[in-house]
Amino acid sequence: MQRETSSFPFGRSDLETNPAFNVLIAYDDFEAGKRAKRTYDFLVENLGGECEFANQMWKFDVLGIPKLREMAASDASEADIIMVSCHAAGELPDELKAWVEIWLGVKCKAIAMVVLLDCPFGWTAEAQSTRAYLAAAARRGGMEFFCEADGTMPGEQPMDLSRPGAISALVSAVERDASFSRWGINE
Repeated sequence: MQRETSSFPFGRSDLETNPAFNVLIAYDDFEAGKRAKRTYDFLVENLGGECEFANQMWKFDVLGIPKLREMAASDASEADIIMVSCHAAGELPDELKAWVEIWLGVKCKAIAMVVLLDCPFGWTAEAQSTRAYLAAAARRGGMEFFCEADGTMPGEQPMDLSRPGAISALVSAVERDASFSRWGINE
């Protein structure tokens, strides 16, 4: 697991009005982790003036260790955005599904789930199953769902986070949640 905070030069009054956004990243392997980190960096770059960002990164294989899975679930329950980056060439690992079910079972405050799928063989049954499971998890958790994939589902527009205006829905979700402060000692 890796943790990172992206700080920006705020004055004292800015800290009271600019909330921190916690992004939890669950990733399949090194390449999937790099893709998620680039997406996170893009969000920080485009929303950094609006709020402070922090992230935690969890690799799928460590979610197979019960104690670490519980720690990752605790992080997920406190996250504002949950990002899952994986290859859609096979089924989602059982340890990832177990982790998802744990944090869905507690009160999760996330406003959005961002899924980054590497679909090297197009929209196979496995890719569609992965997307469907994660979309259903987002719905159950009351989150908005965003999916970026190498290929696009039939009849769907791709979510290209690097394209101007393409992250407007995610930005809107973040800005709606940023309308209140979480910085007070008694909050």
